[in-house]
Amino acid sequence: MNFQAEKLELVRLILETDNPGILSSIRRILSSSKDIDFWENLPQAQKEEIQTGIEEIEKGETIDFAEFTKNHY
Repeated sequence: MNFQAEKLELVRLILETDNPGILSSIRRILSSSKDIDFWENLPQAQKEEIQTGIEEIEKGETIDFAEFTKNHY
C-alpha cells in the first residue's frame, strides 16, 4: 500500500469509529509527534559536526560534488 492510500485508509477508519477513546488516542499521538524536535535527540558529537558543517558553508568552504568525486573514483 502506498503512502497516500495508507493515509486514506486511516481517515476511513477514523470516520467509521464511534469510540471517543480511540479518537483521543489518535489526537494525542498526532499532537505529540509535532512537538518532537530531532535535534534534541542527537548526540552532542553529531550536533557539533553539523554546526561545523554549517559554519564551513557560511564561510564558503565548500567543494563542488563533481570535483570531490573525481578524486575518489
